[in-house]
Amino acid sequence: MPDTLNILAVSGSLREKSSNTALMHAIIGLAPEEMRFEVYRGLGDLPHFNPDLDTEAGPAAVTELRSRLAAADAVLICTPEYGNGVPGSLKNALDWIVSSGEFVNKPTAVITASPTPMGGDKAHASLLLTLGMINAVVDDGATLMIPHISLKLDREGRIKDDALVRDIEAMLAALLSACRAQPSK
Repeated sequence: MPDTLNILAVSGSLREKSSNTALMHAIIGLAPEEMRFEVYRGLGDLPHFNPDLDTEAGPAAVTELRSRLAAADAVLICTPEYGNGVPGSLKNALDWIVSSGEFVNKPTAVITASPTPMGGDKAHASLLLTLGMINAVVDDGATLMIPHISLKLDREGRIKDDALVRDIEAMLAALLSACRAQPSK
């Protein structure tokens, strides 16, 4: 394992003032020094998945996503739930990865955060199914469902819930452990 891990951070929301994007940045701020994060901001630039375009010389935005995933040691996904499921833009991004394999054996942390009492349980379950199908490594300790997220962040996007901070620190430790368990590249 390298001394510094390159983690690609992805928010499943395109909304500018998204609580999930704020949470993602707060998580990055809590991470241990050996985790270096790169935020992926191209979710909205990806074309709709089309198998006819899924080639080596496919769309530039897809090539960039695949390249960034391939270079990452791990992935952090923070997403809301839309209409009882994964946001379409995030699902679209994952559809582009099915045939190319960048998630195979990639340690991945999955967080769903919702203003509802259920914490995005349906999106969480659906996302875990998709990640399992593309062979991502999602350790049980590297997942979180966070209900009532709007009550747990302040206006600046800082976490104001001590229990949530502890849960995030444990989730980051699980992701770090999953990275350490991976064979060296």
